[in-house]
Amino acid sequence: MARIIMGIESSCDETGVGLVRLHDDGTVELLADEVASSVEQHARFGGVVPEVASRAHLEAMVPTTQRAFATAGLSMSDVDAIAVTAGPGLAGALLVGVSAAKAYATALDVPLYGVNHLAGHIAVDTLQHGPLPTPCLALLVSGGHTQLLRVDDIASSIVELGSTVDDAAGEAYDKVARVLGLPYPGGPPIDKAAQNGDSAAIAFPRGMTGPRDAAFDFSFSGLKTAVARWVEGAARRGEGIPVDDVAASFQEAVVDVLTAKAIRAAKEQGITTMVISGGVAANSRLKELAGERCAAAGIELRVPKPRLCTDNGAMIAALGAHVVAAKRPTAPLDFSANPALPVNVVSL
Repeated sequence: MARIIMGIESSCDETGVGLVRLHDDGTVELLADEVASSVEQHARFGGVVPEVASRAHLEAMVPTTQRAFATAGLSMSDVDAIAVTAGPGLAGALLVGVSAAKAYATALDVPLYGVNHLAGHIAVDTLQHGPLPTPCLALLVSGGHTQLLRVDDIASSIVELGSTVDDAAGEAYDKVARVLGLPYPGGPPIDKAAQNGDSAAIAFPRGMTGPRDAAFDFSFSGLKTAVARWVEGAARRGEGIPVDDVAASFQEAVVDVLTAKAIRAAKEQGITTMVISGGVAANSRLKELAGERCAAAGIELRVPKPRLCTDNGAMIAALGAHVVAAKRPTAPLDFSANPALPVNVVSL
């Protein structure tokens, strides 16, 4: 008998509520995906303000839930289980979602699962492309995370192969956008500007690509600084700043390293399927270069549509469905959010 899984996401600045149907054959069908974003409230600060995000979640949780059930044509009584992001993320923001999930689970008398936000970014791909081949390689790229992950079982076995040692790729985009006078968040405006620029105009560095560097780790702090110094130098010389060329050259440096390390990891692990997920997965040049390099290496590339790449409740509902299907233990009602939850802990 098919089961309805509700997913709640509140790790950062999006309040997401998703509903999926878990079929008897293990496939997962998306029924609703409603998101309320507080990004405009953070834009004037140039980044997410935790207290502002927490208050926005409080205000948006019930209306977003109501919209999700209206979209799916379901009532709360139809829910068979609830999954909620337990971490990683902002402590206050996570607590809003966890508290709401506990209240709903108690009122409905249904099982509750605290799940990993990062694993959710991988699981969401199954809503578009079907079951994940195992093992697969996941390149997770967002404002807060840049990681290479080996996925042997989306419900229970994820191993980190490498991660960023400083700035995440999305964080570097935000900081470079600020240097170039582009709006926050920086990913979309830099991607747009780059399409009119020359990616070979400026030779920005490729971080952690030397022979002694960790093969699968990333570093974007030096690249961010290099862009800032180049812009400052041009300004001192009284030269105009070629925003499009700077954006294109910066973006090429980021996606070059991301895709090269991902391909290397897949080859060394003997993996033939790669999933790119997280907010930066919507970047046009990342998808283009990854597609070219995966095709040349004989690797199948899967990238969810942009709406599923950013934080949303559908990804948590999808992961919850896989956890339910795998008969993983439910979370105790006294579990707490964990802002530093490691990626290998898929569910609590």
